[in-house]
Amino acid sequence: MRILILEDDPAIAFDLQAILEAEGHEVIDSISSLAEAYQHLDDVFDCALLDIDVIGGKSFGVAETLMRRHIPFVFVSASTPSDLPQTLQQVAFVAKPFEERVLLKTVERAVPSLLPC
Repeated sequence: MRILILEDDPAIAFDLQAILEAEGHEVIDSISSLAEAYQHLDDVFDCALLDIDVIGGKSFGVAETLMRRHIPFVFVSASTPSDLPQTLQQVAFVAKPFEERVLLKTVERAVPSLLPC
C-alpha cells in the first residue's frame, strides 16, 4: 500500500515511516505542512496519515478533500476525536502516543481493500 504522511514532528514522522515500511508498505512522502499537503493531493496513494496540528494550521481541509476523493485516511494526533469538526467525527483516529499494533490495525481497517474477504 502507498501511504502519504502529514506530520510536522520529524521524530514521529520517522517512526511512522519505519513502522509502515516494516510491514511492507511504501511511504510515498512524509510532509510537514499544509502547503506541502495540498501540493501532494494529486499524487497517487492508497491512504494518508494526518496529524491535525501541522505547520500552517489544522489538516481538516486536507481531510475533507481526501473524503471527497474517496481516499482513506487516519488521523494520528495528540488532539482528541472531540476536537474534530462534525463532518470528520467518524474518521479513524489514533491517539498519540500510539502503539504500533493499534496504528497498523487502524490503517488496515481504514483501507477496505486490505480487509479479508
